[in-house]
Amino acid sequence: MPDLELTAPFAATVIAVGHRRGDRVPAGAALIVLEAMKMEHEIVAEVEGVVRDVVVSVGETVDEGQLLAVVSANSDGSASARRDAAVDLEATRADLELVRARHELGLDAARPKAVAQRHDAGRRTARENLAALVDPGTFVEYGPLMFAAQEGRRPKQELLERTPADGLVGGIGNVDGHRTAVMSYDYTVLAGTQGMRNHLKKDRLFEVAERGRLPVVLLAEGGGGRPGDVDFPAVAGLDCRAFHLFARLSGLVPLVGIASGYCFAGNAALLGCCDVVIATEDSSIGMGGPAMIEGGGLGVHEPQDVGPIEIQYANGVVDLRVADDDAAVKIAKRYLSFFNGPVEPVAPGDQRHLRHLIPEQRKRIYDVRRVIDALFDHESVLELRRGFGLGMVTALARVEGRPLGVIANDPSHLGGAIDAHGADKATRFMQLCDAFGLPIVFLCDTPGFMVGPAAERTATVRHFARMFLTGANLRIPIGTVVLRKGYGLGAQSMAGGGFKAPLFTVGWPTAEFGGMGLEGAVRLGLRRELDAIDDPDEREQAFQAAVAAAYERGRGVNMAAYFEIDDVIDPAHTRPWLSLLFDEDRSQEWRTRPNKIRPNVDAW
Repeated sequence: MPDLELTAPFAATVIAVGHRRGDRVPAGAALIVLEAMKMEHEIVAEVEGVVRDVVVSVGETVDEGQLLAVVSANSDGSASARRDAAVDLEATRADLELVRARHELGLDAARPKAVAQRHDAGRRTARENLAALVDPGTFVEYGPLMFAAQEGRRPKQELLERTPADGLVGGIGNVDGHRTAVMSYDYTVLAGTQGMRNHLKKDRLFEVAERGRLPVVLLAEGGGGRPGDVDFPAVAGLDCRAFHLFARLSGLVPLVGIASGYCFAGNAALLGCCDVVIATEDSSIGMGGPAMIEGGGLGVHEPQDVGPIEIQYANGVVDLRVADDDAAVKIAKRYLSFFNGPVEPVAPGDQRHLRHLIPEQRKRIYDVRRVIDALFDHESVLELRRGFGLGMVTALARVEGRPLGVIANDPSHLGGAIDAHGADKATRFMQLCDAFGLPIVFLCDTPGFMVGPAAERTATVRHFARMFLTGANLRIPIGTVVLRKGYGLGAQSMAGGGFKAPLFTVGWPTAEFGGMGLEGAVRLGLRRELDAIDDPDEREQAFQAAVAAAYERGRGVNMAAYFEIDDVIDPAHTRPWLSLLFDEDRSQEWRTRPNKIRPNVDAW
């Protein structure tokens, strides 16, 4: 076999010579070590043999291609041997063991006391919640080795053990097969406060979510800002980027917030930016916790009394009220499913039931939720913000497996009249559907907007106008089905501003229409004639006759005859009209479009 000449692959300095002339060398042995640009490079004998000559010494500088050594290969057939030493795949290295040990410090198994306290309180740990949220084996965690920025006041080992991940567990994982940014404050670490380092982690995840168009699920349990982080040279920390970056995601990707336990200050601020807020029965949500309240001279309060679920559900802060952590995570996954495109359809019940859900007696109330449940795919309806704006129902649902939004008047509250809260509720829901390409069907049964001195004290003029402003500028398909009453401006607001604005406006046989409520219209229009009748009974008969005539004129079939609506239909044949809303599937556009449809989804 010819001799093997070893040459320098580039200019470098010789820092080690491992073998001398006459030494036997195995295949793969390093004869010489070179250093270039602060990196060491082994020059290897790729065959088994004997060192014939070494022509360089330690400290010598060599040029590219310069001869370093010569090896005579064995003549017994081993000259072709190459370095292929067996590797023990179970062997440990000190550097890997350090990494493993540091990661294990942050796991629940390393903190049995903290975990036991959570379980005793009927709560899950942050890691348990995220494990329930994401698909098994898909979670990639960001920043697990972080710890609180308090080395100036506490030993590092203590911080490693007691403040793992700096109190925020976060990363990327699949939720029902779709990549999602997920993060949870860890209440067992400094009461879930927002540390200087975990702010940086949030920044990183929010930016990754923006780049990848990833939905974000935030479990926001904790007490807000953390004053004890002394390692950062800061005065107030008001230049942190997390709130700006998170709010910038609004309207770009779905944002889901979960409040379980105490959620105050900065945690509540992030929660309030979310498209949907899910809260457990033991939650208390507030922009300031007890310490901040007391510090402001506003009295001493227990944390559970600051913003309990009863308050926050009724005032509209909470969209979905659930029992516990498990239910919160499950309903978060269900909510996100509406933004993942069509699913396998589940047939609705017999549509003939729709013919009998609205009483023939035109003043008799009914349960509009029974109508909604019967009209859409079986068990597909997810109602949002039920505790607030009681005269308006907003829900996500499906038709033939395709997602859409539903806005309906509830005649059991104020006869279906639209008050300020109902208008706000409907308007925000329109924004949400518009931002993510979900068409909307309006189920109209309203005598109009709410009137009177009490209503005007709630700024109805401005709040009600939001329905017109938003409805007229929607980019999604909308349709209107008039179940019963379609009166005045209120009915127009349930149709994007007017009955010709939607893709279709149809009525059921029970539909009735007018520029205002029929009784009010008769009293106003025929006041002089009615006042001229002295006999009270005769006056009432004349009034009722005029109302009956107005009702006959405003019947749905008459409206359709004058083509003020598109048709009056058999309730059992409503779903074919709804299919017109899906001329194209837009429910996935938000994942790929370069810009937002709306600048943001209003927090209110």
